[in-house]
Amino acid sequence: MRLAAYVYPGWHPIPERDARVRPGFTEWELVASARPRFEGHGQPRVPLLGPYDDRDPVEVGRRVRLATTHGIDAFIYGCFWCRGKRVFEDALDRGFLGSPEGASAPFALMWANRMPRHVLPVRRTAAPVIERHRLVPSDVDDFVAFVDHLAARYFVRPNYLRVGGRLYLSIFDSTFFVKELGFAGAAEAIARARGRLRDRGLPDLHLAAVDPSAAVIGRIRDLGFDSVTHYVLLPEWKGPFLQEYDACARLRATQWEGFARASGLPYLPSVSPGWDASPRGADFGRERPLKYPWSPVVVGEHPTLFQEALARAVRHAAAARTEEPLVLVASLNEWSEGHYLEPDARFGTGWLEAVRAAR
Repeated sequence: MRLAAYVYPGWHPIPERDARVRPGFTEWELVASARPRFEGHGQPRVPLLGPYDDRDPVEVGRRVRLATTHGIDAFIYGCFWCRGKRVFEDALDRGFLGSPEGASAPFALMWANRMPRHVLPVRRTAAPVIERHRLVPSDVDDFVAFVDHLAARYFVRPNYLRVGGRLYLSIFDSTFFVKELGFAGAAEAIARARGRLRDRGLPDLHLAAVDPSAAVIGRIRDLGFDSVTHYVLLPEWKGPFLQEYDACARLRATQWEGFARASGLPYLPSVSPGWDASPRGADFGRERPLKYPWSPVVVGEHPTLFQEALARAVRHAAAARTEEPLVLVASLNEWSEGHYLEPDARFGTGWLEAVRAAR
């Protein structure tokens, strides 16, 4: 049984945000400036170890060491790619892999197949959740080029995460990927990418579909995916504004087996310690839009409840009897969405201690 934590690589400046917000902008500004928006609202979230530049191998290594000593076995970095363009890659290349801890710790990648927002906090209430400039167009050749790029830079590393001897890779918006390429195109892209890995003498892929919709989940096995999982699976996205953590976590656990049945594939459970993306959206009070990043907010989160949720995931993965069971945690450090394992001012190392207790 292994536990892998997702890592958000967006804690350093990039030219796109320098140009659209201000030079040197990072989301730490959002985290620090967040204020309570209702009675009992747990904002701001204060990192106990302070804000950090995730290109810094010393600071990243410190956090990797803390996570691994508390039971995190691997780290799944978000990888932003759009037809050869990458952003936030320095968090992985310089911060994680540049540290002694990251150079040896198992890691894998999740293709974040949409570009990050240029301007934060979001102030345009009429803007779509995914603006056009964030869409990641792709085709068969582009996906093969992407996998080729990963093979040359990362798959060849001895600490790249393998499941059943195969290289673990997930696609964040698997539904968009399938719709963009079509069913035939997606199948061809996956098959050709596997062929390129064979040509390089590398192991095959273990390709995980993240959050496939009802329209595609029944066909992803035939397309060449090997498992189903989620990034954050916690609140009801179209439910009430305030949702209790324990109720959300228990409900989601009852749905895991259904994802496996619908896909005909193993389901890798994903558990989150919380959810609150309000720092990413301007405060409109009661006039807030009913969409991301303003709604919903999960309340009542606590390390003890997270431990129970994670223990359910561990039991589920063990009972599924798949080769090398894998449980995902979202996430290590997505502070501006309120889900992180890193120490905070409220609970200290409580989130990490919950990981260790749940194993």
